[in-house]
Amino acid sequence: MNADQTTRRELDGQVALVTGASRNIGRAIALALADAGAGIAIVARSDQAAAEAVAREVEQRGSRAVVLLGDVANEADADRLVGLAAEQLGRLDILVNNAAIRREAPIEALSFEDWREVMSVTLDGAFLMSRAAIPHLLSGGRGTIINIGGLTAYTGAVHRAHVISAKAGLDGFTKALAHELGPRGVTVNLVSPGMIDTNRVHASSGGEPAHHNTTRTLVGRRGTPEEVAAAVMYFASEPARFVTGQTLHVNGGAFLP
Repeated sequence: MNADQTTRRELDGQVALVTGASRNIGRAIALALADAGAGIAIVARSDQAAAEAVAREVEQRGSRAVVLLGDVANEADADRLVGLAAEQLGRLDILVNNAAIRREAPIEALSFEDWREVMSVTLDGAFLMSRAAIPHLLSGGRGTIINIGGLTAYTGAVHRAHVISAKAGLDGFTKALAHELGPRGVTVNLVSPGMIDTNRVHASSGGEPAHHNTTRTLVGRRGTPEEVAAAVMYFASEPARFVTGQTLHVNGGAFLP
């Protein structure tokens, strides 16, 4: 443990569960929360090796980590994942709904199966994980849910009707939960990343999403996963306890609400 870790960190004693945490933005979020002292439940669908690599990084930062594999869109799995996180780490204070599927297809070629797969992971998964986590968040007296949205939910884009609809649904879901849970001490907010440098496989094209060709940032570059993680860290922090039902756009000025 280094000198910085010998002093009390802001989230010491708390536990966060991050879905889709084995790579990219999810990994950066897990590490940022770990840097602040939180124990981390790293949830991934199937890539155990990548999830365990993130767990080692968390532990190198002086925080506890557990790896949990499961499908957030499956009701039984969601209940199991939350239960195991609370059991193995002793509590649950922060839920980050980051798991998502991002694919592209023209609307005429978009099958109902493709539509449902994206909606189930991104939106149904957030619902199932939140519902399972709420009793734990309430019992701690200081719960936080942070949903990860996306730029195109506000701007629209070609070939992403399923992704955009799911991410837009998260915006409404965030506001609904903020109304229900705010009086009981749980804040609910959404971080909406813009164009972020990540390693993604685009099943439809094998390359860049089509909307990236028409999207420009005011700062002249793409963002980093760590910059998205910093926004999540703000919502998880004590200074944000009076902030709920809000969206924080991390997009370099590509969208100005």
